[in-house]
Formats: sequence, structure tokens, C-alpha cells
Amino acid sequence: MTKLVEMTGIEKHFPGVHALKAVQFDLVPGEVHALMGENGAGKSTLMKILSGIYQRDGGTLRINGQEASPTSPREAQDLGIGIIHQELSLMNDLTVAQNIFIGREPRKRFGRLDDAQLNAQTAEIFASMNLALDPKVPVGNLTIAKQQMVEIAKALSYRSRVLIMDEPTAALNDAEIAELFVIIRRLKAEGVGIVYISHKMDELKQIADRVTVMRDGEYVGTVDAAETPISRIIAMMVGREVTEEPLDVPDLTGAETSLEVSNLSRGHDIRDVSFSVQKGEILGFAGLMGAGRTEVARAIFGADPKDSGDIRVHGQPVRIRSPRDAVRAGIGYLSEDRKHFGLATGMNVRDNIALASMDLFTQTGGVLNDADMASNARDYISRLGIRTPSDMQEVRLLSGGNQQKVVIAKWLLRDCDILIFDEPTRGIDVGAKSEIYKLLEDLAEQGKTIIVISSELPEIMRLSHRIAVMCEGRLTGILPGGKNTTQEDIMHLATQRAAAMQVTGTEQ
Repeated sequence: MTKLVEMTGIEKHFPGVHALKAVQFDLVPGEVHALMGENGAGKSTLMKILSGIYQRDGGTLRINGQEASPTSPREAQDLGIGIIHQELSLMNDLTVAQNIFIGREPRKRFGRLDDAQLNAQTAEIFASMNLALDPKVPVGNLTIAKQQMVEIAKALSYRSRVLIMDEPTAALNDAEIAELFVIIRRLKAEGVGIVYISHKMDELKQIADRVTVMRDGEYVGTVDAAETPISRIIAMMVGREVTEEPLDVPDLTGAETSLEVSNLSRGHDIRDVSFSVQKGEILGFAGLMGAGRTEVARAIFGADPKDSGDIRVHGQPVRIRSPRDAVRAGIGYLSEDRKHFGLATGMNVRDNIALASMDLFTQTGGVLNDADMASNARDYISRLGIRTPSDMQEVRLLSGGNQQKVVIAKWLLRDCDILIFDEPTRGIDVGAKSEIYKLLEDLAEQGKTIIVISSELPEIMRLSHRIAVMCEGRLTGILPGGKNTTQEDIMHLATQRAAAMQVTGTEQ
């Protein structure tokens, strides 16, 4: 069988970095080949070479048995290579159909756009995906999950024989993931080869045929997905064993109540939510997509106005009308979208760490104390194990896990007592996840109050001392953490529409 893709001895250098070192990878028709590795392992760099974004410095690339060197994404598309990037690249003001066929729009006589044909072709793609979506809707009106589906449809519109999917399920719920897997299996049956990059280990057994693992820019090995235990794949990725046992729930009897939220409401998103968190506690928030978890966090932080409700910090009522008020009250919020709301990606590590504390570094006349900023940045780089060449490195060049640590450093420098983590490990590899988990545990042991919002039930169960479950804007129950709660317990409350809150485990 002629291989769709064969890459051997691939080399790539960037200034000061040997990104790929004699890497190999191949893909055959009708298979899903998972490409795994920690952030910074070189997965995306390898796929950018295949898709024409980067050019290799050495090695051989063959596509359909012929040596190839695509110098642009368009050349790669002409060779049958399609890529769905982790970061969305859609234009919010254009319709779904216009985004999918931009630059390739069907036209009438005299070059006029044929909107009817454009929408019909888009509808045909959606029908093949079993996706109910209006081609005429502006992309900016869609949820992140639907925007991800549009990206997939755009790639499918090129009728690619090789489809690269970089974290395609990161923003999808379970039902949408199931729909995507149906699409992938249909493409496999048609002979399409799919390169699947994901940090969700449970997806491998569901969808992958083979798994290739990279580490530190090098090829580690290729294994059969069905026959290889997940634990072995993880060990190949990180070079060590990683355990995910639930933490021991501490006895917080008599501990101070750091945060108390009473009767918080905002439209239909948040309906009369009340809870409290103690000093040194990690409270997890679970629920299905749209349950209102993020909305609660944003209302507490002042990012969105609340309709009603009271907030107390260390027993004292606080009035939070903006994030500035929340920061003054000692509350830090790490958004689920760290690149848009947590970081200034074009700025360096030093300035990002200082972002929430600029007043602490401002001297007479409004001049910043650069030396003090640099000293503090280097301190947190060391304390949190942020992997960066220096504090002057641009944040956009760091891996996802290290970017998340920069956001954490920003709020630790501000000395916030209450930290809200919204999807703290989204897009982060398994090794970096373990480091983030350990960091959150250490912060709780130091007396910080931690709220964790996560769509991954194993993560919630791994981290939380107690688990608050939401459904349709309401808090439907609080469960004990540790080994005393099952995923079934959480899902029961996550699908419960009862207005009255049911509290099990530790009382508030």
C-alpha cells in the first residue's frame, strides 16, 4: 500500500532551539494515526512542515509516494493536505459559508458572487457531517464549539486525502465529540488518512489505530493503540510514570470561610446560587456545557454584572462591580481562554507576570522599576518551574502549560487569597497537567482558597475537596471529594433540573 505521508529524518531549527531531531512519521489510507507528546515535544512543528507552514531543514517528505516540499499552505492543500488548527482562524463578521469558502466563492456571470450556490455547497458539507447549522449565520454569533465544527467543515471542503486535526475536541461536549467521531470513521471508510493530535488520553482507545509519541523534538516510538496500555503511552510521553489518584481530603473543621456567595443570580445563566469555600480548600465546579459554571466565576470576579446576590470575603461584605474591585478584594481569576483574557501574548514573560501588579512597580513620575519587575519574574519562574529561555521571552512562544504557569504567577505576585481556575489544564499535555495539579495542591496547603471549574470529570475528582455540581444555571448539589464520589454521582446532579439544592457531604 502506498503511504499517504512518509517523513524520515526530519530536522528543524529555530534561533537557539533544535526543534526537531531526525523525526519520523508515516500515515496510510483509512487510518487515524494519533501524534502524542507533551507541549513543546515538536508535534505542531512537524505538522506545520507537512502542511507547508514551515520548511524542513533536513530529512525527506513523501506525499503519495512522491517527494514533496510544500512551501505554503496552499501548495499543501493542492497536494491533498488539510489542517484544522487548535487556534480558531475564522472571521467573526463573515457568515459560516463565507468563512468556509473564502477565496474560493462560486461566482455568476461578470464575477458576481453566487450566494445561493455558496450556501448550498456549505449545507451539503454540513449534511455529510450530520450538523444542523445555518450557513448564513455570522460566525461571531456561534459558540466556540460550533466555531470548531466550522473549522472542521472548512478543512473537509478541500476534499483532502490527509487531514490533520490539532486538538479538535478541546471545545466540544460529549455529544459533539461523538458526532465528530462518526465523521472521522466515515472519512476513514473513504480512505482518508487522519493525523490526530490530542491530550485527551481516553480518546485514543475510541478513535486511534496507531500512536506515535514524540518527546523533546525526538521520535520515541510508534505503537498499536488497541494493544498498548494508556500508562505505557504516558510513560513514553513524559519519560516517567504519572499517577492520577485522588488527593487526600484534609480535615478543614474550624477553618475560616474565605468566600461566601449568597443567592447569586444573573438572567437565566445563574439562578439563586449559594455556596462557601474555606481557607485551604479546593472546591470543584462540575456540570455540562452551558450549566453556568463560568458565568458564576465571571460574576464573582466582576467581569459580568450580577442581577442580585451577596459576596463576602473573609466574613466581610464586598461590592464587586469590576475585575478591579475583585482584585482589590483578593480574588484572582484564570480564564478558560488564557490567550485572550489571561495573557498579553505579544509581551514577554516578565511583563505578563507583573500585569496585575503594575502599581507595585510604579515609581515617582509613573516610571516602572524594571529591575524589580525582572527580579520578581525570575523568582516566580524558578518557584513554578516555568520553562523559558529568560524572563524576556515572548509568552506566545511558550508551551500551553508554561503559559498557564505565567498566568498563575501573575495572580500569586498580586498575593490573591482566592484563586478561581477555569479549565486550568485545557490544551495542556499530561505531564504539565500533573505539574499544575501539584501546584494547586501546594497553594491550598499554603492556605489559599481555590475554585476549579473543569469539564473533565476525572480532573474534578482528582483535585477537589468538595464538588459543586450545576445544571441549567442552578447549583443542584455539593458532593464530597476524594474516593467517596463517582462520576455517576456527579452526572446525576449535572442532569437534575430540580430547583432545590441538594447538599451531600460537608455542609456549607
